[in-house]
Parts: sequence; C-alpha cells; structure tokens
Amino acid sequence: MISPLTAHSDEGMTDTTTTEDTIIDLSALGLQLTNGSERVQQQLIHKLSTLGNAGEAVLMEFLLQRRSLAPTWIDGNAYQVLDKTDSAAAKEFLQTHFPNGIVALNSERGIDYAQLQQLLAEQDFQAADRMTLQKLCELAGIEAVQRKWLYFTDVDNFTITDLQTINTLWLVYSEGKFGFSVQREIWLGLGKSWEKFWPKIGWKNGNSWTRYPDEFTWNLTAPKGHLPLSNQLRGVRVMASLLSHPAWK
Repeated sequence: MISPLTAHSDEGMTDTTTTEDTIIDLSALGLQLTNGSERVQQQLIHKLSTLGNAGEAVLMEFLLQRRSLAPTWIDGNAYQVLDKTDSAAAKEFLQTHFPNGIVALNSERGIDYAQLQQLLAEQDFQAADRMTLQKLCELAGIEAVQRKWLYFTDVDNFTITDLQTINTLWLVYSEGKFGFSVQREIWLGLGKSWEKFWPKIGWKNGNSWTRYPDEFTWNLTAPKGHLPLSNQLRGVRVMASLLSHPAWK
C-alpha cells in the first residue's frame, strides 16, 4: 500500500506532497485522525477526501489500523469516502482488505447480509429499509417470508447475533443516526412514551402520521432514529418487541 507520507495526488500535488511541511502535515493529520474525538475525526475525513491520493492513503492506513476493532460510524465514513473515489489504488485496497464492507456479516441462521451492507454503504436508505424488512422476515421463518411482514411474536425468533449485525450495519453507514439501538435509546429517554417518540423520530406530525414512502426522509437530514422503518408502522407491538429484544441488553 502507498505510504501516507510519500503519496502523490492526481490533482497536481506531486511537487508539494514531497516538501517537508506537507509531509509533516499529513503525518499530523493521520495522528489526529487516530486520536481525535468523533467530531474531529469526521472533519479530518472530509479534509483528507479533498487531498487526492495522499489523503486516501492516510484513510487506508487508518482503516487498516482499526481492522481488529468493532467498526464505528467513523470507520464507515472513511470507507464510504474510499468507496466513492475513482482511484484505482483505493478500489484495489478495499477489494483486498474489505471486499464485503467493514462490518462482519455474522449470522446464526446463515442469512446473507452482503446486499444490505452494499445498499447502506451507498446510503440508499429506502432500498436498505426494504431489504431490512426482507431479512427480518427471513429471520422470522418461512411464513413471514411468504406474507412479507411481521407479527410481534416473530421477533422472539430473532437471534441476538443477527439483529446486532443488522443494527451495526445501519449505525456504521449512517454516521450513527439510524438503527434499532438508536431508536431504543430515544424511546427509553422519553420514558417509553409512544406519543412523544413518534414525533421525535419524524414518524408523526401533530395528529398526522408520516405517509410512506414520500413523506419519509431517506437521507442523513432525517431526525435521529428516523430509520429503519421496516414493518414497524403496522403497530406498536412489533416496535415494542424489537426495542425490548435481548440484543440490546
């Protein structure tokens, strides 16, 4: 892999990236990226994304250093920057080290979450929401797959491992804004009040329910906890079962 300290940019940075000042700056950026707060890390990822190959090399090194750790949305942010670039080096790096994404797709039921990871990495949240319901139905069993929606009793069939995999995918690729655990945190913070919860996450405005799909927000401008919707608008009991699942304890 290209060293972050000697990489050259496609945008005419060849001359400047070899100067002592720029080398020190790249090294310092890499150190801040490793040790900074999430807010600082997010700002640095954005800055590095503007520095061509030199910045991408720092992001590659960052992901490699953290590969043995549980991924966070910061890792997801760095991955998404590299995934969107046209750089051949970045594409080769991701294919070599993270061919399916940065989240381990663990499943006790042998369910394949690769497509869900791809949709979320691309931030195609509407398609990912539909895929999430599909995967939850697969977890519930053949009857749920055939009917294409869930009973609240189906949630009892969800394994902790699989539910945590789905949740982690949403967290990692949404900058920590979306996921069942996020919804649970908000719900608990509101004393489990559904009437306070629905407007808080943007599912209700006054007495009017948000209409699917056009009135929902399928991007990161949505309120925290806005997604996934999945089957939850069918009633409180499915949502209550999901948010009370042992996976979050």
